[in-house]
Amino acid sequence: MTDPPSPSSGIKQPRFRYDILIRTLTAVPVERPREEDAFVIIGPGEYQIQRLIIRGAALESESSNTFLKTIYLIDDGNLRLCLLGHISEKGLGPKLIEFLGEVDAIIVPGGGKPFINQEDAAELINQIEPSIVIPSCFKIPGLKRTSDDAKRFVKEFGSAAAPVEKITIKKKDLDPEETNVILLTPN
Repeated sequence: MTDPPSPSSGIKQPRFRYDILIRTLTAVPVERPREEDAFVIIGPGEYQIQRLIIRGAALESESSNTFLKTIYLIDDGNLRLCLLGHISEKGLGPKLIEFLGEVDAIIVPGGGKPFINQEDAAELINQIEPSIVIPSCFKIPGLKRTSDDAKRFVKEFGSAAAPVEKITIKKKDLDPEETNVILLTPN
């Protein structure tokens, strides 16, 4: 689970059980949430949970003395997933691009303000060159904050993305020469 919605967002809390909770935006000073059974990941560092290695790097230019933004690279030894979380600025810079290395799939805000706009997100994705792009943080029914729907994000890539409820990503099925947008339906 990443960044569960706050009650004020208008979105219902998920009802499923999760083993890992990753927070990409955290108030400073950091307070660990009380999660009964979940391993909670907050902030930069390296975390190992069974076969997963999760590395976090601070978005220093976007963080302040009141909040911390972190991007994560999740690696199971076969597939590498990048979670850009609450990124709002155009570029990552050479240090963070090097930190990411080769990325198979990326989850990036796709709804524009208050996060990175769709054009800049597309430019960043073209720089990282993942095989799969999964937009997040776009307008869905019930969401109280301003946001565009996912159509504008998908349009930036010039491809059609039929919404799906669930995906399974296998390294052998990825084409490193092509980037595909996968649109997950909210549930």
